[in-house]
Amino acid sequence: MSTAPLPAEFHWETVGPANGASGEGLASKLIRLVSEAHDVKTICDLGCGNGYISGRLASMGYEVTGIDASASGIEIAARTHPTVRFAHAVIDSGLGASIGSNFDLVISSDVIEHLYRPASLLEAASSLLKPSGGLILGTPYHGYVKNLALALTGKMDAHFSVLHDGGHIKFFSVNTLSELITSSGFRDLRFTFYGRAPMLWKNMICVARKSP
Repeated sequence: MSTAPLPAEFHWETVGPANGASGEGLASKLIRLVSEAHDVKTICDLGCGNGYISGRLASMGYEVTGIDASASGIEIAARTHPTVRFAHAVIDSGLGASIGSNFDLVISSDVIEHLYRPASLLEAASSLLKPSGGLILGTPYHGYVKNLALALTGKMDAHFSVLHDGGHIKFFSVNTLSELITSSGFRDLRFTFYGRAPMLWKNMICVARKSP
């Protein structure tokens, strides 16, 4: 099953991080997690957008391939970051056959929540990775305390707005993301969080490893 391109709201014409300072902070946290991983030379940035994170990782000496379903995103990424290999492709289980299955690490930031079938991203990651390869996956955080705070402050409708096209269609908690990642053949899950106070985090990042 293929995954449709992300909506036009992503504004790929900007070449920096999404969401300004907050996006920069999240990107830096993800990159720090990459730098802490052992024996990583080849990285696939799955859903790379305009290539911002791919470019930063390449500047650190990693061999990076960026993949995205947006043709305009890939065009901008290739123009802005010429040292990175980019590919225009849908996110599905066939990526390993077309791109290669020899990556040490797959990263994906703020992509899975846009997919009708989130398992497609995990299947794609698995197909791209070497045996026991690593996964770093980020997505907005949701949990009971955060949702209660949204309800009590009258911000639930704004947060889960359905009044515009595109946007997030899946909302993960630690439990639901863990279940999806584990059921897709990954193990040794470890979570870290970004933004706001504990239990009200903006984002969560799961570090995992493909089962051999």
